[in-house]
Amino acid sequence: MGQKVAKHLTQRGPNWRTIEAPLDVAGVLTDLPNDAVVLLDCATMWLSNQMLAENGLIEAQTELLDALLACPAHVVVVSNEVGLDVVPENALARRFRDAQGALNQAIAAQADLAVLVVAGLPLVLKGKLP
Repeated sequence: MGQKVAKHLTQRGPNWRTIEAPLDVAGVLTDLPNDAVVLLDCATMWLSNQMLAENGLIEAQTELLDALLACPAHVVVVSNEVGLDVVPENALARRFRDAQGALNQAIAAQADLAVLVVAGLPLVLKGKLP
């Protein structure tokens, strides 16, 4: 994972400011200026962190969604679609898949634009690309 993060930082270059907030993304979003553009990469990892920390998912999701709505900056949320595969055999994986689906639906419901990218091709699900 460390190598993956290092590669992303190198690809993004020095003009990107990186903030690592594995659990408190909501806290970071409240302190941003209205002219900022934020890439939240990614909601799937945030959810994994919440589950592994054994945090209350409903409360954490509500806090994140409220922070996204209140955030004065432009926020682009990256997430993964994990429900298009075989139903996982183990209970934790099924719980994660269901929670990720619910999180993706909740984020998309309040977003102005939702885009599914498959094989590098964008499919607009909601809104219009600029």
